[in-house]
Amino acid sequence: MTELDPERWLERYGDLLFRYALARVGDNAVAEDLVQETLLAAWRGRAEFAGRSSESSWLVGILRHKIADHFRKFSSSSLEELGLDWDAFDEFGHWREAPKDLGDPERDLELDQLKAALLRCLEKLPPRLRHLFYLREVEGLRAEEICRQLPASSTNNVWVMLSRMRFRLRRCLEQAGFGGKD
Repeated sequence: MTELDPERWLERYGDLLFRYALARVGDNAVAEDLVQETLLAAWRGRAEFAGRSSESSWLVGILRHKIADHFRKFSSSSLEELGLDWDAFDEFGHWREAPKDLGDPERDLELDQLKAALLRCLEKLPPRLRHLFYLREVEGLRAEEICRQLPASSTNNVWVMLSRMRFRLRRCLEQAGFGGKD
């Protein structure tokens, strides 16, 4: 089992946790509070750490739950706003007929947050690389077709630009709390 080192959590993982929270809630103060709540919850639950993941993955997992709780707590959506009908529930609050498929709301939220971060990262790319992204990843053009549209001197040049573009996007997304090393 991996040995926890709670005294160094803030030093080792504070920036990672803060960036992860900030990318999802968009507010510095809220992100800081969520990181503090995460570290406190981890401290309280440290005896339950099974060692099946790295320390940082475990902390990010706790933070994900704190973020979900935050959004649940401050959600002002009523049943009507969600497109639900009071008659769909019995007097005990149970579904009269279970919905067919609610999907995976947590995964949907993560994907929405990733899309928003990707759009912010794309805005930071130089225009030529941003255009390259859309040609390749959105329109699905091959290197030869991209070479004609940019124009680029060769398909090798297109591959070099694609590599640079992907590196910049990956770095930007990692800084926003997506991917990266534990």
